[in-house]
Amino acid sequence: MKRNRPARAARIALSLALSLALLCGFAPAHARELRVCADPNNLPFSNAAGEGFENRIVDAIAKELGADVRYTWWAQRRGMIRNTLNASACDVIPGIASNVGTTGTTDPYYRSSYVFVTRVDRKLGDLRGFDDPRLRTLAVGVQLIGDDGANTPPAAALARRGIIGNVHGYTVYGDYRRAAPQAAIVDAVAHGDIDVALVWGPTAGYFAARAPVPLTLVPVTPWLDGPQLPMAFDVSMGVRREDRALRRELDAALERNRDAIARILDAYHVPRLPADAGTTPAAQAP
Repeated sequence: MKRNRPARAARIALSLALSLALLCGFAPAHARELRVCADPNNLPFSNAAGEGFENRIVDAIAKELGADVRYTWWAQRRGMIRNTLNASACDVIPGIASNVGTTGTTDPYYRSSYVFVTRVDRKLGDLRGFDDPRLRTLAVGVQLIGDDGANTPPAAALARRGIIGNVHGYTVYGDYRRAAPQAAIVDAVAHGDIDVALVWGPTAGYFAARAPVPLTLVPVTPWLDGPQLPMAFDVSMGVRREDRALRRELDAALERNRDAIARILDAYHVPRLPADAGTTPAAQAP
């Protein structure tokens, strides 16, 4: 019996090795991660609870790629791209203007514009352009970027015409202590604090649908005011310029999920323009 001990030990070792190999072979591989940077408190676009439409679009794309989403949360302020995407804290930022210039961008997955927001009972739904004389006497709300009051295109367009004294500014960032910081400008229209607001379309559509009174949304026309004030923008996902392979993957996933993305945008009441709307200065938004 003693002479068989080495052979028996060898058989046991071989059996253990085979078992370990089988276990390793059938162990699930680590899922791919899609590393995304987004604002944790920026409805209707994103929040930490995953309730924004960009969250839902990211989920659809991640599923297409067979990836798990891992978020790095960062408030959407100046320096966000520098401190997140360009610092390799993530690989994707959704909801980037296609012509932003500071990142590589995917093909656009929607196009929207600034809109006039008014109460239905005020009968101002025929407001469409900045040369309407009523804008000189109505209380007008505009979005401003940052604490320094940098102008959005509608604010700049009004200032070019000397429409200043009756204009009320609302920062895009809003009161970050609120669950929906950007709601204030649309709320001001609903409550009668201002007569009309010029608001980025996705923000306007989402909060207008939740307003206590019916509101009218009309795209600003024409799409271009002067040589450098566009009112309509394509929206893409931002990636690092060198991440060409990831950009191609995202482009393909966005295209395959175009119908699903349209349903998500519809559910959030995002007003959209046709992809070719506003491609020439003469073009008019519908």
